[in-house]
Amino acid sequence: MELEQELKMSHFQSEQHKAQLNILFTASWLRNLGYHYLKNHDLSHEQYNVLRILRGQNGNPLCVRDITARMIDKSSNTTRIIDKLESKEMLARQASQTDRRELQISITPKGLEILKVLDEDFGILPKNILNLTDSEAHNLNKLLDKLRDMKCDK
Repeated sequence: MELEQELKMSHFQSEQHKAQLNILFTASWLRNLGYHYLKNHDLSHEQYNVLRILRGQNGNPLCVRDITARMIDKSSNTTRIIDKLESKEMLARQASQTDRRELQISITPKGLEILKVLDEDFGILPKNILNLTDSEAHNLNKLLDKLRDMKCDK
C-alpha cells in the first residue's frame, strides 16, 4: 500500500520529506512484525538485539561498551537490558581479567536456546517478507547506506 494511503495524506512537502516518513513508517512496520514473536518469549527488540550480538561472538564475551556500539538503537540503555537478560538467565557477566572496571558479557545456553526457537518462529514468516528481488534488496541496501553516510553540520 502506498504511503499516502497508509498515512491518509494527499501530499508531502517534498519527495525528500516523503522518503523520510516512508523510512520511519516502514521501520515501524518491520518492528511490529517481529513484536508478536518476541512478546511470546518475554523479550523486547533491544533484548533480542543484545542476544543476537552475543551469539555472533561464538562464545567470546564482550564488554558493555562494545555491545552498545553494535546495537541497532544506540540510545538503548544497554546496562538495564543486560540486567534484565541476566535475571532471565540468558546471559552471564564476569569481571574482565585485564580491566577490573569492565564487565565481560556472554550468552548462556538458555539464551542460545531462546534464539534457536526465535529463529524457527521467524522462519514461519514468508521468505520474501520484504517483497523485493535480491537485486532490489541490494539497491535498497546501497541507498540506505548512502543515506547514513550523510554528514550533519550541527
